[in-house]
Amino acid sequence: MILSAGTELAIATNEHLANISNTLIYSAMAVYTLAFFAYIAEWLFGSRSKVARTASALTNGTQKAKGTPAVTVKKAGGTAVLERPKVVVRSSTGSRDVPDGPGAHGGDAQGDLYGRIAISLTVLAFLIHLAGVVARAASVERAPWGNMYEFNITFSTVAVAVYLTLLALKKNVRWLGLFLVTTVLLDLGIAVTVLYTASDQLVPALHSYWLYIHVSTAILCGAVFYVGAAGTLLYLFKDSYETKLENGGTPGRFATSFLERLPASSSLDKFSYRLNAAVFPLWTFTIIAGAIWAESAWGRYWGWDPKETWAFITWVAYACYLHARATAGWKGRKAAYLALIAFGCWLFNYYGVNIFVSGKHSYAGV
Repeated sequence: MILSAGTELAIATNEHLANISNTLIYSAMAVYTLAFFAYIAEWLFGSRSKVARTASALTNGTQKAKGTPAVTVKKAGGTAVLERPKVVVRSSTGSRDVPDGPGAHGGDAQGDLYGRIAISLTVLAFLIHLAGVVARAASVERAPWGNMYEFNITFSTVAVAVYLTLLALKKNVRWLGLFLVTTVLLDLGIAVTVLYTASDQLVPALHSYWLYIHVSTAILCGAVFYVGAAGTLLYLFKDSYETKLENGGTPGRFATSFLERLPASSSLDKFSYRLNAAVFPLWTFTIIAGAIWAESAWGRYWGWDPKETWAFITWVAYACYLHARATAGWKGRKAAYLALIAFGCWLFNYYGVNIFVSGKHSYAGV
């Protein structure tokens, strides 16, 4: 009788922690929403940079190409002074020199204030979010990624952590905040509605220390791939914007207000490439770790299970991107398209395979 009462108490405690986790996740979503509006305010109330910055840089680049130095001559006390143009970033294709934009706040004090508020709210939401993940883990006394719901809430936590880490390293990535918070809210919305799974124990095959190694590295890789894909997508928009200006076109008012504040396309291109290149070895290790775990659980290293197959396809896609990016003929937009295809493979490996395809990994549940 005493044993039965103790067992019931343990179960009740687990359910209580699971409910606390759910409350924390909803609370994090509320704070992320406040951060979303603060990021919107940063973009709206920051000064709207003029098209002249990029257009002037492109004009100077054309003059340099023709051998005409873009130099301004000033008089200073009867002495001629040569005023050199600001040093700008060389694009990946080497075709144009364009300075980085001032950021989402547009260099304006009011916009910067809203941006700082947005970052503070993002940090607060992240801490609440992380507490929700930890509470979920405590409710079942295991790693909090045994099903798609848990993977989702952990993945979005790590994605925000990657963003905040880049900010802490003094990287100019505040322009990514609005995009990040929007997608994190969508991810958590899907998690708590479509993908929600009650707190429960794992099937026997998942009771292994490889769960901590293999799945945690997969989550980290996915988060970094995601941030890299966001940079790649913005690169394509900014590159089109610069190309239109270079050809004498006039972009729309909204495009000018938004895209002019982003880093130059070359900076976005290098940002995405460096992230993908840095995490690719870890993705390789993730696949190897999965194969070792498969041998321990199922008696074979590789069986072309749908999850294994798409993990390998994702590896091949990113390998092709990195190779193409290092090849002169595939820099710029062609390589960017390949990077987005590679991230699409990662997304399908997670969502598509788990939901639509049956295999040995189907026990992860929805």
